[in-house]
Amino acid sequence: MCAAPAAASARDEATDGPAVSPIPAELEERFERLYGEHFAFVWRTLRRWGLGHDCLDDAVQDVFVVALRRGKEFRGHSSYRTWLFGIASNVAREYRRKAQRATAFEPIADPHDARAPNPFDALTKAEAVGFLDEFLKTLDDSRRAVFVLAELEQMPAPEISEALGVKLNTVYSRLRSARQAFVSMMRGRLMEVP
Repeated sequence: MCAAPAAASARDEATDGPAVSPIPAELEERFERLYGEHFAFVWRTLRRWGLGHDCLDDAVQDVFVVALRRGKEFRGHSSYRTWLFGIASNVAREYRRKAQRATAFEPIADPHDARAPNPFDALTKAEAVGFLDEFLKTLDDSRRAVFVLAELEQMPAPEISEALGVKLNTVYSRLRSARQAFVSMMRGRLMEVP
């Protein structure tokens, strides 16, 4: 079961607190564009941070609620993806903490994916996704974030540095370490094959 952290209290405050002022049309249009362009990225980010399917919808909503609430703070010093990654990371961390599931991850594979052309391809894909999920579980949060952003989201190192608030050399160091761990795990898996 997935716990809904801060969003529940924010909803309670919204019903008990002062009347909510309407959103300016300009802000609403910018928000809709942001949502349309970055929904999939936020969803993948939250999923890769280990959130299960049972709470992904709520977590994505929480990310965009925070983005809407803090939209005026965004100055354009980084990309929206970088900014949303930071928000999504915090939301995911809070969900995991509240649900006490820091080490329990669900597989990334979607059991309802009917687009696979044949059973062999479906099995190969499921095994690859399972391996990736298993590998991501072995990484600490700092290396996982760098690996996901660099290898899976194809984000450049300077942007990762900005998103995570760490030095560029630290990004390269964590990425090198994560890649070495990936290769090592892959070699170990290949040695198991008869």
